[in-house]
Amino acid sequence: MKRAFRQLSEGILMTDQYQLTMAQLYFRQGLHRVTAQFEYFYRKNPSYGSHQAGYAILAGTGSLLEWMTEERFSEQEIACLRSQTGRGGTRLFHEDFLVWLLEEGNFDQIRLQGLQEGRVAHPVVPLLTVRGPFAMAQILETPLLNHMNYQTLIATKASRMHQAAEGQPVLEFGLRRAQGYGGNAGVRGALVGGADASSNVGISHALGFDPKGTHAHSMVQAFSALGGDELAAFRAYAETYPDDCLLLVDTINTLESGIPNAIRVFEELRRKGHRPVGIRLDSGDLAYLTLQAVRSLNAAGFTDTTIVLSNQLDEMVIWQILSQIRREAPKLGLDSESVVKRLVFGVGTALITSQGAAALDGVYKLTAVKDKGEWQPAIKISETPGKTINPGAKNIWRLYDRREKAVCDVLAMEDEELEKAAELDLHHPVDYNIRRTLARDELSRIERLAIELTRHGSDSPLKDTFERMRRRRDHDLESLDDGVKRMVNPHLYHVSLTDKLWELKRQLVRKRSFPTGA
Repeated sequence: MKRAFRQLSEGILMTDQYQLTMAQLYFRQGLHRVTAQFEYFYRKNPSYGSHQAGYAILAGTGSLLEWMTEERFSEQEIACLRSQTGRGGTRLFHEDFLVWLLEEGNFDQIRLQGLQEGRVAHPVVPLLTVRGPFAMAQILETPLLNHMNYQTLIATKASRMHQAAEGQPVLEFGLRRAQGYGGNAGVRGALVGGADASSNVGISHALGFDPKGTHAHSMVQAFSALGGDELAAFRAYAETYPDDCLLLVDTINTLESGIPNAIRVFEELRRKGHRPVGIRLDSGDLAYLTLQAVRSLNAAGFTDTTIVLSNQLDEMVIWQILSQIRREAPKLGLDSESVVKRLVFGVGTALITSQGAAALDGVYKLTAVKDKGEWQPAIKISETPGKTINPGAKNIWRLYDRREKAVCDVLAMEDEELEKAAELDLHHPVDYNIRRTLARDELSRIERLAIELTRHGSDSPLKDTFERMRRRRDHDLESLDDGVKRMVNPHLYHVSLTDKLWELKRQLVRKRSFPTGA
């Protein structure tokens, strides 16, 4: 029963009802096999209230492609659809449509192009382009958004925490605060974006990582309740894990009990030939307690032990902790940089829930339909100018200046070869009055961003490694101006349309807004 439930809830029916009713309409109209193009993009970078992201980190493509490869309509799903009735009591889905779903209801003919996982992404830029039979491309909308939006959201938050931590390890501790099984997808996004490891055991092993963790407050509480004390609890932990001993020191009193008892146990381990790992601080003024802990540990000869910090950390709290340590360490005779190099940050709720920005406004829009072998552009017009989509079959380019810094992403028609142009006439995606011209000699290079995302071969996202994803992330972040990466009020990164694409968009908006004969 449980397996059947998981198959229904997480399989090919993990889509919205209107995707299936639209698919049946296309089937009835003979459009179900017409080749359509949809694009996945997001409209705005995440805003966390007092601070904002100036970019996003793309994540989720590998898990999406794996899902697409495995899922197809079977008798179980068809039986569910067959049981549905409309308001008049007749079956909602006709038998011929259900037979077609059973025979052809899979994603084998769907092609994906787009950015590789780990790459820096920006608003309105198509991150994935989906091409294939109209009905199945429509059904794909909801699961694609479910995979991509959440993982990209978490990867972006993780990248900001990684940036705030200045390269010090960031551990994901959020499963207990995650939204159900979404915690697993969140871990994957976090590992792409900037987390070094996770406490989530199952998904860590599934993704090829060793899970990380310390011990619980309940261990010290239990020893104390049963007539022992904190020292006895620490000794028991050290006896069980002599080479992996990292002690949580704030159950009773961090400075008067936890740290002194930890040092005593560390000395006992050292005499036995073991090297203690360090301590964890989970409450109080973490910067102040870190400095006091380092003074005590250094005095006892433990100058390289790790200090794990946790308790409601986000990128701004991490930044504040490091700033405080740098201000106060010299007053205590400590080298601030050596203190920082000992830190590990355990982040929970703020990361796994993307606290402050609960969702990425990623969308999936039809931009072209093939007719007689030619792409016909499609457009959605909105009274909100920023929601009018960019139509047609396109390529995406990234421009780099002479410093090798990315200065602009450009949306162009598919037949445009930007690297061959002597100069580029570029338009703001919304405001016709904002435009500029870039000479080719102002740029060091022009990169085509979108590639074919196949399900086979060594270049497939299904074969991608986290090491490669992280290298892409690091490269793209290094190529961004510091202003775009700023934690608060980041500089706006430019996204532009070529003159040819802008003119197509303008003509379609005018034609649809003022149709002939109206």
